[in-house]
Amino acid sequence: MTPRSMVRSIVVLLFILASPLVGAATILVLGDSLSAGYGLRAEQSWPAHLARRLEGIEGTHTVVNASVSGETTAGGRARLPHALETHQPDVVVIELGANDGLRGLPLERMKSNLEAMIDHSRRAGAQVVLVGMQLPPNYGPAYANKFRQTFETVASERNTAFVPFLLAGFADRREWFQPDGLHPTAEAQPAILDNVWPAIEPMVRAGVKLSER
Repeated sequence: MTPRSMVRSIVVLLFILASPLVGAATILVLGDSLSAGYGLRAEQSWPAHLARRLEGIEGTHTVVNASVSGETTAGGRARLPHALETHQPDVVVIELGANDGLRGLPLERMKSNLEAMIDHSRRAGAQVVLVGMQLPPNYGPAYANKFRQTFETVASERNTAFVPFLLAGFADRREWFQPDGLHPTAEAQPAILDNVWPAIEPMVRAGVKLSER
C-alpha cells in the first residue's frame, strides 16, 4: 500500500467512525381491543400515535399493530411465532391479559402464557415491554389484587421493561371511555401512549438493530 492510498484508507475509516448510526427499529404491538383501537378509526389508536411520534426520532421506524379485539394471553401466545417470523421485530410490546381477567381465567395460566411470550420474543432477538392491567373493583379485591400482581411478578422474574397500568391517570374519567365503559375514546389514546412511551423510547433510541439488517 502506497502512502497516498494509506492516507485515503485512514480518511475513509475516520469518516465511517464519525458518521452517526441510523436506527431502523420495528415495534410489534401484540395486544387486545385496547391496542387494536376498538370503536375507533385505525389512525386513532395509540399504536398509530406511536408511529407518528417515532417520526421525530432519527431513523426509519415501523410499528406493526398485531392486536386483536377479544384476544387472551393464550391467543397471543399462539399467534406470536408467526408474527415474529413475519415482521422480525426489534421490540415486542405485550399488552394482553385483560380478557383473561374479565373472563375469570386461571391466573397461573395467564402467567405461564406471558412468560412464554417474553421468552419466545427474546429468543427471536427482540426486547420486550410488558404492559400491565387492572380489573374493576367489582371482580373482588382478592382476584383483582392477584391479577395486578401477576404482571408485576412476571416483569420482575423476567427482568422485563414494565408499564404497570395501561390506563393509568384516567381510568376513573368516565368521559374518556366509550359507552361500554371499557374501551377508551380517541381523546384518551395520546394518554395511553404517554404511559407506554417511557418504556419504548430508550429501546428505539439505543438502536436495537441498525438499518444494516
